[in-house]
Amino acid sequence: IRAIYGEDLKKEDLPRLGNALAKFYENAKNIVIGRDMRISGADFFDAISAAFINAGINVIDIGIVDTPSVSFAVGYYNYCGGIQITASHNPAKYNGLKLCTYNARPINYDNGINKIEYNFKNNIMPRQSEIKGKIIKKDIKNDYINWLRSQITDIKKLKIVVDAGNGMAGKYIKDLLNVYNIDLIPLYFELDGSFPNHEANPLKYENLKDLQKKVKETNADIGAAFDGDADRVCFVDERGEIIQCDLITILIAKILLQKNPQQKILYDLRSSKVCFEEIQKFGGTPIISRVGHAYIKQQLAEENGIFAGELSGHYYFRDNYYCDNGLLAFLKVLEFLSNARQKLSEIIKPLRKYYASGEINSKVKNPDKIINLIEEKYKNQALKIFRLDGLSIEFSDYWFNLRKSNTEPELRLNLEARNFETMQKMRDQILDDIRQFDKNENK
Repeated sequence: IRAIYGEDLKKEDLPRLGNALAKFYENAKNIVIGRDMRISGADFFDAISAAFINAGINVIDIGIVDTPSVSFAVGYYNYCGGIQITASHNPAKYNGLKLCTYNARPINYDNGINKIEYNFKNNIMPRQSEIKGKIIKKDIKNDYINWLRSQITDIKKLKIVVDAGNGMAGKYIKDLLNVYNIDLIPLYFELDGSFPNHEANPLKYENLKDLQKKVKETNADIGAAFDGDADRVCFVDERGEIIQCDLITILIAKILLQKNPQQKILYDLRSSKVCFEEIQKFGGTPIISRVGHAYIKQQLAEENGIFAGELSGHYYFRDNYYCDNGLLAFLKVLEFLSNARQKLSEIIKPLRKYYASGEINSKVKNPDKIINLIEEKYKNQALKIFRLDGLSIEFSDYWFNLRKSNTEPELRLNLEARNFETMQKMRDQILDDIRQFDKNENK
């Protein structure tokens, strides 16, 4: 749930939002509520907690935290559910909510947000309890950091640069690493919801420039950049070169499979084909998943997989209640690198076997119809077609996925090929097909 605060969602709307949430959670006894460093977080917290208290539900206030802290608190202390007040990587004018239920199970549109939306639009009130709930303040930081450290074996001497982007990672990194032999070079660790240095979105390459420069200046072994609520992390190697997130999935999968052989590893369908090859090579069972954190968490739990990675920099762990955690992924990569005998660029180089288009968006009038027309055009040439999330088609020398945006009339294309020329040619061909089909649709 996300909006421009003061425009799409105003302060006077927040009590109604609180009631919509309290109605959804009205059978709960204790609900964890955290918030990130955004300036409007206090407004959200006050309105939502008031609605819960009136409904007889206790609010476990864990303060200003990263989003994974909420999942951790719900699972670790066995609470009924959790709410993180955050707009993640969005610019400063946004705020919103990420939600979970017992055992930190995710809430997506189909299993809960639709009901909250209905409650909000229709001003549905929760029951008003004679026995009011209360706010219980709880500091979970020490338990959280100790648990994170327990998930790795050791980290040997490294020089690292971390760009927290003035987001929540800045609250934890120094305390998390102070027991290891780490030379830490921090960038933008001050919590500031106005994001004065750059957007806290590491998927935008312009937001990694300072990190890349500092890594090269200091001869660091690795650089890491977190998003605003620290559930995502991206990396650069010792040369300052950006590492695709699906290749980080492989590194984490390898270290987990060394300790836990023959486990299931999930990766989202936009990821490189090398993910399948490397996971299988190291004795794991590779399983493809649809895009979106609520969906991949659910599938990881259903498959009882040990780990999942998304191209967006979300990394999910069975031992973390099947939830994503940027700090844990960060530690796993440091553990991998500190035990490797190569530089990070040398480790990554052989994994860059294929050429990817990146995700390309096209505005269209009728996304479903165009997906069907694309399938019809290419089906006779295909080796494999499946519709896990949009349309995926595999050929002998390339593959692509075409899926709808959940929020806009757009199609998202991801294509990968064995050589650069094929990638360029087929990327341009399919984009041209999309434009022509959309043009015919608008006649």
